[in-house]
Order: sequence, then C-alpha cells, then structure tokens
Amino acid sequence: MTSITEEHDPGDDELLCQQLGLPARGVSLVKMEGRVFLRIAGEVRAEGLAVPYQLVPAQGVLAKPSKWRKMDDEARSALLRERASDKAIHELHEHVTAFVHEMAAAAEDYDLDAMSFLHTLADMQTSLMAAEVFDRIRQRLDHAIERQTEERYAERTKQSINLAEYPDSFEVARRLPRRFIALLGPTNSGKTHRAIEALSKAPSGIYLAPLRLLALENYERLQAFKQHGKPLAVSLVTGEERRLAEGATHVASTVEMLDTRTPVDVAVIDEIQMLADRDRGAAWTAAVCGAPARTVYLVGAPEARRAIEALAERLECPLEVHVLKRKAPLSMEHTSVRKVRNLRKGDAVIAFSRREVLMWRDMVTEAGLSVATVYGNLSPEVRRAQAQRFREGQADVVVGTDAIAMGLNMPISRIVMTTSVKYNGYEEEEISAALARQIAGRAGRYGIHEEGLVAGFDDDTHQVMRALLKEKLAPLNTSGFSVAPTLEHLHRIASVTSETSLAKLLKRFVHNIDVPDGFFYPRITEDQSTRAEWLDTLPLSVADKFTLSLVPVSSKVMSLQRAWEHWAMSLSRGKATRLKTDDYALSYLSLQEVEDTCRLYSAYAWLGYRLPEFFPDIELAQELSRHASERVDSILQEQNAVNRKRNPKRFR
Repeated sequence: MTSITEEHDPGDDELLCQQLGLPARGVSLVKMEGRVFLRIAGEVRAEGLAVPYQLVPAQGVLAKPSKWRKMDDEARSALLRERASDKAIHELHEHVTAFVHEMAAAAEDYDLDAMSFLHTLADMQTSLMAAEVFDRIRQRLDHAIERQTEERYAERTKQSINLAEYPDSFEVARRLPRRFIALLGPTNSGKTHRAIEALSKAPSGIYLAPLRLLALENYERLQAFKQHGKPLAVSLVTGEERRLAEGATHVASTVEMLDTRTPVDVAVIDEIQMLADRDRGAAWTAAVCGAPARTVYLVGAPEARRAIEALAERLECPLEVHVLKRKAPLSMEHTSVRKVRNLRKGDAVIAFSRREVLMWRDMVTEAGLSVATVYGNLSPEVRRAQAQRFREGQADVVVGTDAIAMGLNMPISRIVMTTSVKYNGYEEEEISAALARQIAGRAGRYGIHEEGLVAGFDDDTHQVMRALLKEKLAPLNTSGFSVAPTLEHLHRIASVTSETSLAKLLKRFVHNIDVPDGFFYPRITEDQSTRAEWLDTLPLSVADKFTLSLVPVSSKVMSLQRAWEHWAMSLSRGKATRLKTDDYALSYLSLQEVEDTCRLYSAYAWLGYRLPEFFPDIELAQELSRHASERVDSILQEQNAVNRKRNPKRFR
C-alpha cells in the first residue's frame, strides 16, 4: 500500500489534503489495487464495545491512478470536498454503528465473541467498500454459527443414538431365552438341509434367505413337510410378493423382510457369511440381533465362525458350532478345457457379465449342445425355469454368471470358468478365493455325482482357479458389523436437529451417532445417498423419501431410473401411479428391454406393499411381471433353437 503523496510531488495531494482538513477529520487518501480512494477512520461505542474502524465509504472510490494524475488541483479539491463531506462521514458512522449492533446481537445469541469478527473493520490491508467488508464479516459469523450449530447437533445426535445399545432395539428377541446353532461348511455339505429339517419339525419358525429365489425354493420345500399328518401351513414373504397361508405356522422370507415382532420357535438365517457384505451386511446383523426365535440356526461358510462367536458373546446367547464337511469330493481337472467342443453334458460354464454369458451361450449352442442360461438380470422365475430345464435334462449345459453360486440347486458335474476376472463396479479384478470356492462348490451334487470337477477354459484361468481353491480363506471380522438406518433412527435425529433433508439425516447417522467400541458400525449404500440428494428436491416427508430411497431398482438402467423418478414426482404431488396392461408391447421389445420391464414391475409391487394408496396395482404388477418373465424365458429358448439349427450335431 502506498499513499498518493508518495507517488506525486509532496506539494500536491498531501498539501491538498492538509488544506482541506481531511487528516483531522479521520480521512486519508490512499492508492491500492489500481484505485485511488478515501478511507475514513472512527470508533463506534455500542453494546459495551469500543470498535475502531477504517473503511471506504459508499462513494469513496475517486478514480484510477492514471485518471487521477491527469486531474488538476481544482478538480481534485472539488472531488475530495464532495466525497469527504461531513454528511458522508456521518452516514458511514451510522452504518458502522448499525452493523455493530447487528453483529453483537447475533453473536450473543450463539454465545460468540463479537470482537473476534468486528476487529477486521480496522483492517487497512483492503480496498473493499464498507458494504463488502460488512458482507464478509457476516459470512464469517454465519460460518461460525454453522460450525457451532453443527457441533451442537452432532452432540445431540450422538446422545440420541448409541449403537452399543443396538441389540436392545429388538425388544421381542431380547426378552426371549435365545440360543444359536451354527451349521458351517462348504457348498454341498448338507448344512441347509439339516437346518430346514429342524425348522420343519418346530411348531413355528421362519427361514431367512439372501434371495427371492432361495426364499421361494425353501417355501416349497417346507410345504412338502407334514406335521401331525397335515402339510405345513407356510407363507412366503419377500419385498415384491406375499403368499399368505391361513393359519401359517412357518414363513419363508428374504432376510430384509424379517418380522421382529412375532416370536417363533426356530429361525434359520442362511448364508450367514453375508454379514461381511458391504451393501447388504446390515440385514444379517439385524437378523442375528433381532430374529425372535428361541433357537436360531446360522447357516453358511466356515470363515464366518469367529464373527458368529463374537456376536453370540455380545448378545449373551449360548452357541453350538457344527462344522460340516463336503459330502462329495471336489477336484481340479488335470488340464483346461481349451475348446468349446470339449464341453460336455452336465457342465456349467461361468462368465461374469450378461454380455459374456450370452456370447458363450451362442458359442455353445452353435456347437450343438442345448443350453440353460442364468444371470443376475433375469427374474427369479426365469432363473428357476432355466435351472429346471437343466435339472430335467432338457438342457445339456448351463451357462451363467456367479448367480448360480447362490440359490440354485442343479446337478452340475463340472464347473468351467471362462475367466477369473470380474468387474467390481469400479474396475476389473481377480475374484476372491471365497467366491471361487462358492462357485466351484456347485459341482458334484451329492447323490448324483461321485465328485465335483473344476476347470478353467484356458490355461491361465485354470491355473488361477487351482491356486484360489488352495488358498486359505480369511475369517470374517469380529467387529464393525454393519447397521443400516431405520426410519425410527432418522426420526430420532430429526427430533433433536429439526433436520428434514434425507441426505443430511443419513450423513448424521453415518458420522454423528455414538459408536462407542465400533462393534456395531453405521453404514448406508452409495445408491441410497445419491438418491437422497435428488429426493430432497421434492416436497416429500422424510418417511416417503426414505421409502423411495430403498426401492430395489437399478439407477444404471435409464428406463428404470426414469420410472423411479416418475413415481417419486407423482407421490410428491399426491397422485396415485396406475399401471396399464400392455402385453402386446412385450412382443416388440428386445431381450434386455423385457428383462428391464420385469424388474420395473417387481419394483412397483415393492412400493405397492409399502405405499398402497399411491401404488395400488400390486396384483396387476405381479401378473405383468409373470408375463414378462415368461416372455424372457421364451426369447431365450427361441435364441437357443436358432443357434442350434446352425449346427444340429450334439456332443454328448
């Protein structure tokens, strides 16, 4: 900073200022940042504060230096008299006084020191106008208030939810004298069979599955059992479907649909190693803590043992552990398969994307083998129908993704891996030893094959699979069990913070609740977080936004994302969303489009069970979903037939 008098003849501006009496009135002439301006100094005494200031008034900027130099003394003098008048000085003092009152009152409301903000009124290192300085100080105070409010709300949130007390939120389970029985073993060890047998003999019970398909399979298995000479009365409850039997004593359900309020004698929690799943692990944590059964069977992989032991100890439940061995041996083939013509009846060919599965399906059918096709985008009904063809010998080979590793019992004699690399959502990476073992374990169904065989299609994949199957599996962590937010959690946070933004409530749940020892840990999915931000733009209640954030529909498929957005906007306007029967349209859609249509109807049914007033066509959605599934199955069969006509020879 330099004064004008330093750049000009000492007899010019400095003398002029003295002649006009500016220094005596607290006015100085300054050149800074390419401007010539007046700065007025003074002091405000208000609210018990003495606040000095040196500020540029509203009309304080006089000219650019180049223009100032060209002005004669008379023009400069006239401009200085006008801009440094008593009225201008008085007006600035009044503005500063009002601002000091404003800041002092705001700071007092939040128990902040006003002078820690007001001291910058005397900062001579700026050429900002007084109004701009006021705005900057207001912003600093606002940020300080936000930080203080955030800290206060964070503390209130911490006091409102203590995750160490998470098991106590399941009142029925906590009152029951529960015991755990862990049945742990590899695929084909008979663990699920033992658990279902025990469940079928209990007076009442529930089976909890990771997939709708598994829930459906075991729903039908339980229906085949009898008690007192009568078939078991069994209900099926999934997010998208309800089959409620009158007087039902048993329920087959997806794990997220656990009824924690109705006590039963036996609960079976399948695939217990899913405790470690990043996105869905919280459902297994809730099931272990909240299953309202006197005896709880925990069924899954051996690497879950330490995690189960830690949970049982924390919940103060006695635990029995039974480690089962595989009933039929599992072996690597001596060499890789190498050629499509070397595939044989009973093989399962594994790829890791829909596109790759369909490509391999085409190659296998063109080689003359009939094929069943299984991948994640297919509805449970289609996957089941395809698996049934393989079981009944109508298909020689099943080509699928790792979807066959869970929930499909098929007489596979050999697993053939086309690759050992899978896209994880971010990048391609080698599959884990746990996944390799789970897929491989589907070979050699007990009672059908003497042993199960595993091979890579190419030499590299063969060697990787050999190494993965020899690798010792790491045990699950014994702490950090995922807990997802419930609507009750969010309402509790909202009650102490007055927050209505779903995105902010979810963030407070993740970052602010009390996690004393980290045994239980808060977690939300990335999809839910992203959806919450969009939903906050709509006039919806926290409850409705929370429900919509959980709809099981992929945001990566544009047609499904648009449908979800339409549903949300209709709900925000209080309008019901109705479905139309459009069976004829299915015949004009591609396989991918019909698959997505099937998923859309399932998602609508899911919403219908939760918000029936606004999504009333549940039965129609289920009917349309069935029709779409049948169309998908038909398309797959038609494509297989076309490919096989190119080469009708069948290799047996």
